[in-house]
Amino acid sequence: MEPPETTPQTRVRMSRQKSRNTQVEIDLRKALYAAGLRYRVHRRPMPGVRREADIVFTGIKVAVFVDGCFWHGCPEHATWPKTNAEFWRTKIEGNRRRDADTDARLTGDGWLVVRVWEHEAADAAAVRVREVVESRRRR
Repeated sequence: MEPPETTPQTRVRMSRQKSRNTQVEIDLRKALYAAGLRYRVHRRPMPGVRREADIVFTGIKVAVFVDGCFWHGCPEHATWPKTNAEFWRTKIEGNRRRDADTDARLTGDGWLVVRVWEHEAADAAAVRVREVVESRRRR
């Protein structure tokens, strides 16, 4: 897929988009840490699969992905850009397919995948993650 023509302003704005350690991730990690949970950050849960989870609980096989509403096509907040529309639709739909494939691969290997949208409140998402982690530990 060839990148679209963009303006210098758009190029600068897009280059500033962080792919890791976003404020949403940091807030979620702080809430999980405050709840007493310990985890790994930005790890590949499975060898041979070139996909990195944002938060990983290795011993109990829980992988947490913090998904951006734009980049992953949030059902509540996704927008379809009018400029370079075909490029962006292809890109976002490809991200969705990759996310589904990642979930299937990890689930097939015994992992439990938790997806958190960037618009979710960190405390609420932390409660959801903590419940999943605690239920896996009780098994």
